[in-house]
Amino acid sequence: MTDSDQPFQRKIRSFVMRATRMTDSQKKSLGQNWDQFGLSQEQGPLVIADAFGRDADTVLEIGFGMGDSFVAMAQAAPEKNFIGIEVHLPGVGRMLNQTAAAQLDNIRCYKEDAVAILTDCVADGSLSTVQLFFPDPWHKKKHNKRRIVQPEFAQLVRRKLKPGGTFHMATDWQNYAEQMLEVMDAAEGFTNNAGPGLYLPERPEHRPVTKFEQRGLRLGHGVWDLLYRTDEADLA
Repeated sequence: MTDSDQPFQRKIRSFVMRATRMTDSQKKSLGQNWDQFGLSQEQGPLVIADAFGRDADTVLEIGFGMGDSFVAMAQAAPEKNFIGIEVHLPGVGRMLNQTAAAQLDNIRCYKEDAVAILTDCVADGSLSTVQLFFPDPWHKKKHNKRRIVQPEFAQLVRRKLKPGGTFHMATDWQNYAEQMLEVMDAAEGFTNNAGPGLYLPERPEHRPVTKFEQRGLRLGHGVWDLLYRTDEADLA
């Protein structure tokens, strides 16, 4: 077993469970819609075909926030399955409300630690795309170790992707973008779509601009997109 095949059990969490109040609408949505769209670690290994009632390319997004762009992507690509992971319950409630209102059936959701879900529930070679948009930047240098994009995490993602699958990241923190680039360019089994040492020249059309991102752009903040593809022969 090589280092890249070792199971990844991250002991340092890349997120903080913040005490935030849910609106009545978000609470109602969570209560009404979870049985239809929710998944849990307790259910054990995920069989995607059973969860969605079909075999289809599957996109997994880590940390979808309030869910606006996640739902928009699912609406724009009904031929694909979308799995979201988010620990922020107001965001989960809002996303489920949007999903139910749009009568989408290609979305499922976890509200648990993404690393645990990837490790314990998602089968190797089962995903076509993993998305990580605007993760917590942990901008203080002493906290950089909490950032989710680390060499071990890259290999966990690689195992879960199909050969030729993609890992798409975006951040509005230049220092984190530089770390992502350094980690992923050095990661075994990945190829940078933009070329070594380069970011995508512009935002891909399939990634909607979020309200958070629009505000940052108005303030002159930069946004960096990185797209990596797993080797075609990988895991074959």
